[in-house]
Amino acid sequence: MPELAAHVRDVPVNQIREITEAAWRTPNALVLSIGEPGFPLPRHILDAGIACLDRDETNYTPNAGIPALREAFAARFRAEQGIDIGADRVYVVDGAQQGLHFAMSLLLSPGMEVLIPNPGYPTFAMTAGLLNAVPVRYPLYPDHGFQPRVSDIEALITERTRVLVLNSPSNPLGAVLSADLTRDLMDLARRHDLWVISDECYEAFTYDVPHVSPARFDGNTPGRARVFTSLTLSKTYGLTGLRIGALICPPGLEQQMDNVMESIVSCVASPSQYAAIAALTGPQDYVHHAHAHYRQNRDAASAVLARKGIPYLRAQGAFYLWADVSHFSGGDVRSWVRRFLADSGVALAPGTAFGSIGEGWVRIALCGSKADLLAGLSRLPARDQP
Repeated sequence: MPELAAHVRDVPVNQIREITEAAWRTPNALVLSIGEPGFPLPRHILDAGIACLDRDETNYTPNAGIPALREAFAARFRAEQGIDIGADRVYVVDGAQQGLHFAMSLLLSPGMEVLIPNPGYPTFAMTAGLLNAVPVRYPLYPDHGFQPRVSDIEALITERTRVLVLNSPSNPLGAVLSADLTRDLMDLARRHDLWVISDECYEAFTYDVPHVSPARFDGNTPGRARVFTSLTLSKTYGLTGLRIGALICPPGLEQQMDNVMESIVSCVASPSQYAAIAALTGPQDYVHHAHAHYRQNRDAASAVLARKGIPYLRAQGAFYLWADVSHFSGGDVRSWVRRFLADSGVALAPGTAFGSIGEGWVRIALCGSKADLLAGLSRLPARDQP
């Protein structure tokens, strides 16, 4: 049979899925390796999707999404970030991953380079590779709090660099970019005429620090604005299976956005869109409850790690803890998490899933039950144990 394209054959294994699927095959495993919110969806969100099906509103919607949903996303962004955007800049997408592919499809020609964080979410590199672009990883070092340094990024920029990817709050780190650092990174993008893709999937979950979108420092001038903002309802409202999010684009690109959207997905399923309208415009109890739960789990898990002498990065956002297990992972954390699952029945995501700097680290998901989280972490050896 004919061969697959080389760039498809070279897509690496997603190590998060690798360990999680192994855990799903393991009886009674405690799965702390994947970010899946565990609360029932609010009834008003379910009812909105069901009502759409009941009235047989199952035809195509506009490429960019139902107008009321576009406005709901724009209204939330205006309220949270104080940015004057209209619904015309909002494109409803089939989850944040499709939004990432959408943005990169618009911005990257074959051979062009995109700057992505190391450690950073694996599909940043995977998506770039599928577009025949070149992912270039900028370092986030432990001794700098896993925060980017402008000088490190600037040293990697070449004549082929086109896009800078930012992610705050960070998956896997739980790190949050300050307003000053965000402004400096936007200044860097302007100096080198780079597009910016800002992954803000966890924007609703920060702890004692604000979430600051790079779009605050972008402006609304067509031809000069450069930020694409990726949002999702998967994390904020637990709508992971409904596949619904938004990509907010710079002004002046509406026709190109329509054309590319048609070629990628045409439009998002209408029941998901109506459920999303209900989520954004209805009671926000789910979000408040989730925020409190994740914060409590963060604090409880941090206390366990501290007692065991396991270093970790104190999470300022998202719902993960980034923990240093290098003292017993033996320089191969991917193999260690497999052994830990086999021996203890607990799945953790290996840091190497997120880049080379993740060697010796694991990502711990905080979004499940507190009992399962603490039971799983109790099985970690203390630092002075073999």
